[in-house]
Amino acid sequence: MAIRVLAVGRKHESWVLEGITRYEKRLKKPFDLTWQFLPHSSREGEPARKEESERLIPKLSGDDFVVLLDERGKAIDSPALSRTLLHSLDRSRGVTLIIGGAYGVDAGVHARADFVWSLSPLVFPHQLVRLILVEQVYRAQEIAGGRSYHHL
Repeated sequence: MAIRVLAVGRKHESWVLEGITRYEKRLKKPFDLTWQFLPHSSREGEPARKEESERLIPKLSGDDFVVLLDERGKAIDSPALSRTLLHSLDRSRGVTLIIGGAYGVDAGVHARADFVWSLSPLVFPHQLVRLILVEQVYRAQEIAGGRSYHHL
């Protein structure tokens, strides 16, 4: 089992790609990431949210542990994230992390999520969220392995 990121939008922009690549090279199974990008809607507001959510739902496996990133979700610390990911991976459940589009996701995606995670009450650009996400997965790996990357 591994960790998959479903992200609405374009591939990584050059300014963030170097940082993402840096952390991805350090990731080892089961904390390795794969990325799947879904096109964003050309619509705005609720129609965009609905269209993008309709693209996301079929990509979710029934047995995956689904984590939705949303600023209104629950804020947890890095050790709790490590435990959350490891708990699912140890039970041979894949983990799917969702980064929705600019207008978020609809109630159907929220209902399917096993956990709604807030990186911060602040709203970040989606490219920056990707970089923060991969660093936090790397940090979770290091915490799970008892290594000193994460200092308490």
